[in-house]
Amino acid sequence: MSASPISVVKNLWGGELPEFESLDAVNELIGVLVNGLWNSLTRHQKRSDPFRLVRPTVTPTRDGLAQLALIRRQEIDGFFEGLFAGEEEANLPAKASAALDTLGEVRAMIAGVHEVASDASKPADLSDIATTMKHLRELTRITEIEINRVVLDCTRARRQMLGSIGTTRPTHH
Repeated sequence: MSASPISVVKNLWGGELPEFESLDAVNELIGVLVNGLWNSLTRHQKRSDPFRLVRPTVTPTRDGLAQLALIRRQEIDGFFEGLFAGEEEANLPAKASAALDTLGEVRAMIAGVHEVASDASKPADLSDIATTMKHLRELTRITEIEINRVVLDCTRARRQMLGSIGTTRPTHH
């Protein structure tokens, strides 16, 4: 709920910022990670600009199916890693927690698709692959809905928390 871009960047290097050769190198890192990535991600805290997963062009083959499933699994894993920021658990609002449960189930299904599609010894004809690709598109839609539910619910809860801090007045006895 109180993530900071600098602490997230530090986590990329095990909790400490790396040494930089110049001020230009520091500014470049901050420009790319904080101003570019972090600020572009905060756009998705509004219902009018929902987060969307990448839309890679993949061939409707076993390899294409395996590739798409791997991308989707990695996207969900990356979302979880970013949300938890190295912690084992987080105190999240109820809707966000339920959405994470759904994302975990979707991730398991996608991991299963990747495992089967990556195993060339398993039979698969083009119609089965096309059907599974269609199911992956539906799982992509569900993933986006649930990621947005987490983001919006956490944003709402954070605003409420910050609002209550700003309106709390100390009492004097």
